[in-house]
Formats: sequence, structure tokens, C-alpha cells
Amino acid sequence: MDASRRTIPGAQSVARAAALLRLVTSAGEQGLSVAEIARRAELTRPTAHRLLSALRHEGLVDQDEHSGAWMPGPELYLMGTVAASRYDITAIARDIVRSLAVRTEESAFLSVRRGDETVCLIREDGAFPIRSFVLSEGVRFPLGVASAGLAILAFLPPHDVDAYLDRHPELAERHGAAHAEPRLRARLRETQARGYALNPGLIVEGSYGIGAAVFTRAGHPQWALSLTGVDFRFSPERVPDLGRTLLAHAHQLTTRIAAGAR
Repeated sequence: MDASRRTIPGAQSVARAAALLRLVTSAGEQGLSVAEIARRAELTRPTAHRLLSALRHEGLVDQDEHSGAWMPGPELYLMGTVAASRYDITAIARDIVRSLAVRTEESAFLSVRRGDETVCLIREDGAFPIRSFVLSEGVRFPLGVASAGLAILAFLPPHDVDAYLDRHPELAERHGAAHAEPRLRARLRETQARGYALNPGLIVEGSYGIGAAVFTRAGHPQWALSLTGVDFRFSPERVPDLGRTLLAHAHQLTTRIAAGAR
């Protein structure tokens, strides 16, 4: 457990509630059952239900009266509209993501870094009819797992990368041996050299991802553009062209963000 959670009164309860909010929001419109939330949060079912009930009382989550599934509540929407004015770049990024999907005919995405995770903000599907559905709006992945998070992690300062890997020794256990630290560090070096990240079916077999970081005005990797599709569409001959297209669009968005002083 983080030392700060042991010393700040109430920090553990806040952390648990925040974890439940992330699980509920990542599930999207279909929601999650209390049993599934408890399993993913590594809590007992009574504890999860007690926390969810408290969050519902505050309007932060809601429960479907028919299915019993837990979903985001109205207060989250109100909070999100306020926070969007500072953090949301979807308005200036959507046409770039759409252009990326049109140019490549693959599914294109914008993701944002939130702590130790990436969250998908925009999905635009290209014309090719066979698609990968690993990623959609609201889906979260740890940094270094999906191509977007790998691209962001690769361009963080080395001490931040070291601290992240120290905090998350469970990556290989949860996401496969390819995410063991030595292999992940090797992919980070490859990403730095290449400029964009590759995920050749490391999350779901047959689904290929490629991601490029998007930077703040100060030069911090805060977002990523990515493409996903079925693996036969990402041949060794085609990937360099896709990478150049992806980097060009990422540079365009970085320039647009800098012009807006975000």
C-alpha cells in the first residue's frame, strides 16, 4: 500500500471509492454487477455494495432497476462538464482522429493519461469492415499495456518510468508475460527509437495496435493517438507507412494544443 494511504486519515476509503468509480465508468452504458465490481476491486461483496450505496447517495453512481447493474451517476456528468474546460481536448482533436481513420481505413483513437492509466476519449472507425473492439470510449488500460499507454510511457522522464514500474509489479501477471519489466523496457526503447509504439496482439490475439504520443506545450506526453485493427492489416510492409501517417497526425495535434496553450 502507498505510504500516504497509511498516514492520511480516510485515504484508504477514498482510494477504494475512486477505484469503484473508475470500474463503473470504464464499463460504459451496460454497467457492472456488484459481484464483478467486487472481484475486480479485490473487495468483499458487502464492502463493495456499501461503498457503491454511499456513492449512489451522493449521485456519483446509479443502479439500473431492472438489471441491477451499477452505472455512472448524474453528479459525475456535472463534474465532468466543469473539468472538461481544463482537460478536454476532444473538440480540437476530433477532426484529426477522423482524418486518421479516413486516411488509414482503420479504427482511430484519442486517449488521455490519467494517473497510471490511459482512458480512451474518442473512437472513429475507418472504412475497412473488419474491426477490433479492444478499445472504445471510456476503456482504461495501465500505461505500457495498450499502444497508446506504451507510447506515453516511453516518453516520460526515466525516473517516472522507474517509479511506475516499481508501483506495478503485477503487470505481467495481469496482462501476460510480454509485460514483464525486462520485455516492457525493451519495447519502450524500441518505441523511443521508432517514434511510435507497436502492440502486435499482446492484449487480444489477432488485434494489432500502433500508437503515438501527443505532447503538452511544456513537452509532456499527456495524450496519444492510436490505430487498431486485425493483424493481417498491419503487415511489416504497411506498418512504416501507418507509423508515418500516425506521427504526422500526432504532430498536428501537438501543434494545435500548443497554439491553444493547453
